[in-house]
Amino acid sequence: MAEKPMQIDILSLFPGIADAVLGESMMKRAREKGAVAFRSLDIRDWTHDRHRTADDTPYGGGQGMVLKCGPIFEAIESIRTQDTRVVYMSPCGRRFNQAIAQEFAERRGHVVLLSGHYEGVDQRVLDHLVDDEISIGDYVLTNGVIAACVVADAIVRLLPGVLGDDASATDDSFSTGLLEFPQYTRPFDFRGWTVPDILVSGHHGNIEKWRRAQAIERTRDRRPDLLSPE
Repeated sequence: MAEKPMQIDILSLFPGIADAVLGESMMKRAREKGAVAFRSLDIRDWTHDRHRTADDTPYGGGQGMVLKCGPIFEAIESIRTQDTRVVYMSPCGRRFNQAIAQEFAERRGHVVLLSGHYEGVDQRVLDHLVDDEISIGDYVLTNGVIAACVVADAIVRLLPGVLGDDASATDDSFSTGLLEFPQYTRPFDFRGWTVPDILVSGHHGNIEKWRRAQAIERTRDRRPDLLSPE
């Protein structure tokens, strides 16, 4: 019996953004292979006024608008199952990394990525609906659906069979705690810049040692924070 695909729902005010991103390339093939099922859901579909109002001004004053409780509660309560995990995309959340992506990929199940906009969502959504808050970096985007697509992509490419060769993901930057080593392909000589001789030596043991050394050097140079203190 085939394994049930992971279900990822992106709940936002702009479902078209998620459809555009997740309907192409590797995400499209992952869906076709049955590894994942995507749904892009519009928060406004759970509003009840003729203007489909999903936001309002903040109590206490201030700039911007805040997404209302009602539509979000109704949306999530209507799609939640026993294995649903609701994640809010937020600059206040824990920093997303490869380990968290692996955690989600191994767990699978049903993930709802709630995407804020304007000044965010009513705090009661976070207090009573959300299981986790995730940030993709120390910057602010125009809306959370962009961040949700980043998270979805990072998770799905780790699902078995999505990349074709599952070992491909283990060589990626951060998968081993290091940045990825340099990669080369044909031609051997391009404008006088040649491929390192070790890569065409045929000695796989030495090639692996070279790649490891290059990964460490690159990490030390560009992201020393990833290296354990010696």
